[in-house]
Amino acid sequence: MRKIFILSLTLLILGVVSCQKEEITPSVTTDQDVIVFKNGDIIPGKFIVVFKPDTFKASINLPFEESQLQAQKYVTSFISDFGIPVKQIDQVYGAAISGFSAELSELQVNMLLNDKRVAYIEPDRWIVLDYKVEETSDAAKAQTFPWGITRIGGAVNYTGTNVAWIIDTGIDLDHPDLNVNVAKSKNFVRTAKSPDDDNGHGSHVAGTVGAKNNDIGVIGVAAGAPVVAVKVLDRRGSGAYSTIISGVNYVASAGVAGDVANMSLGGPIYQALDDAVLAASNKGIKFCLAAGNESTDANNSSPARVNGTYIYTISAMDSADKFASFSNYGNPPVDYCAPGVSIYSTYKSGKYATLSGTSMASPHACGVVLLGAPKTDGYVLNDPDGKPDPIIHR
Repeated sequence: MRKIFILSLTLLILGVVSCQKEEITPSVTTDQDVIVFKNGDIIPGKFIVVFKPDTFKASINLPFEESQLQAQKYVTSFISDFGIPVKQIDQVYGAAISGFSAELSELQVNMLLNDKRVAYIEPDRWIVLDYKVEETSDAAKAQTFPWGITRIGGAVNYTGTNVAWIIDTGIDLDHPDLNVNVAKSKNFVRTAKSPDDDNGHGSHVAGTVGAKNNDIGVIGVAAGAPVVAVKVLDRRGSGAYSTIISGVNYVASAGVAGDVANMSLGGPIYQALDDAVLAASNKGIKFCLAAGNESTDANNSSPARVNGTYIYTISAMDSADKFASFSNYGNPPVDYCAPGVSIYSTYKSGKYATLSGTSMASPHACGVVLLGAPKTDGYVLNDPDGKPDPIIHR
């Protein structure tokens, strides 16, 4: 069944912003100082159009740029059938889902929905990170073992060939405690100049996955593992679903089987994002997803609700193995519980910080999965759904 969510024509018109460029260029986040967006807010006049699977699919084995070029050519031809200017197109997808995001009027949405090539259309929305920063530290002190690393079985010096894709706010590209694959790192946020982390969240996630085993700071689960910054959220930790899908689309194209992608983000149910994550995972790329911090059923959150052979949804616990009060729950989709309260890790600008959230639990699992098949060690206490999640262990 086709899905469509349409705003009033007045709101759509108010939300349309003209663009002078004629080529299709990835954009996304506005990062304005005055406007404050809430998690799940609809972006007026902005939609994501998803094609049916048999309509068009860029070759997933092509380099990302070539795959995108295929998608751009198809989308340009498609919209010409409806007289829609290229300047209204924001982003195109071809490696995970096939489709595009665009600024569209109500009339244009209805025309596209009635085309047999279109599977569904959804209004674009904002995702805003929800996590707690407890403290930050400027100095790289003597190396310590965060409690979460110890609880999941300790760190291992990583010797594999796969990488961890951090779909987040970017990563501090020159942090002395991180092994960042800068060449593969990519920025999808228009207001940012590079994949460098200007928020801190992504760097913290990356450190839990793979901070180096050296004399400073912290150590990650898969110590020294190469981490790749896929920047989809701005300096305030916010971004559009359309941007995040671009990041997943990139990982689907550039990643290989055995790689692991971490997504410590989420929002209201969103079919296009869920479909993109599942499609990328079907390539053999493993996805670790934060369950969410709303103290509710994770089935109400995307992409946390996605189930798949290579997908792991992670809830959070404290150092006493007690379920974190903020963590989402539900079996399915939750697969494992991991440390997520008062987690010390790397941060932006060469710093370190202590943060709490399921955002911190997911990278523990990401490091474990990067090392091999996950094991378990007991069950979390006080799980609100009555079915205690197994605690992940390497």
